[in-house]
Amino acid sequence: MTTTEIMLELTKLGSEQTKKTFINHGAPPNTTYGVKIGDLKIIQKKIKKNYNLALELYDTKISDAMYLAGLIADEKQMTKADLNKWVKNASWNMISEYTVPWIAAESNFAFELGLEWIDSDKEKIASAGWSTLSSYLSIKPNEDIDINQLKKIISRVEKTIHQSPNRVKYWMNNFIICCGSYVNELNEIAKKTAVDIGEVSVNVGNTACKVPNALEYILKVEGKKKIGMKKKMARC
Repeated sequence: MTTTEIMLELTKLGSEQTKKTFINHGAPPNTTYGVKIGDLKIIQKKIKKNYNLALELYDTKISDAMYLAGLIADEKQMTKADLNKWVKNASWNMISEYTVPWIAAESNFAFELGLEWIDSDKEKIASAGWSTLSSYLSIKPNEDIDINQLKKIISRVEKTIHQSPNRVKYWMNNFIICCGSYVNELNEIAKKTAVDIGEVSVNVGNTACKVPNALEYILKVEGKKKIGMKKKMARC
């Protein structure tokens, strides 16, 4: 399928109800056709991975196409420049906090970009950085993870989370959850940090979304005896 063919297909698959839902969650008006993720995954199965097509779809600035771009992107071919361009041009949080971090986490630049992005003074990029680090922990073998570096990052979260920008707070909290859930050696310090930071207040706008309690979430994973169990891939 070509970019033109896909964009035509997306216009047919879009619905006003889904479009309204996306806008309520932060999508700028006129940037989405309102295509359900399930429908995008049907197209993904036809295409599989296609690096150049992914770049073209992302450049359309239509969020449905941008999300699809992330689903079909070839993480082994994505360059650091590609990923920096993607995070800079992300139109809203579904793209900046999910699509881009998923591919960044699967790329050869995961930890490097995560650390760079969390230092950004732009909320969109900083939140993408914390999301990237979270996804990185969910798929990276524990023996390849720098535990000491992560302990320093956990300490940073404890000291700064409540003074951080809105969406950054959300993903810092998620980072603590991922430390405690996916990395055995960080489980205890993550739980202690979760207790210390307590409730994290995030404005989620006109949605039913909630900020998970980090300690409760980690304890649920413990209860299922799944601490340290990794995912095959970040994107979903």
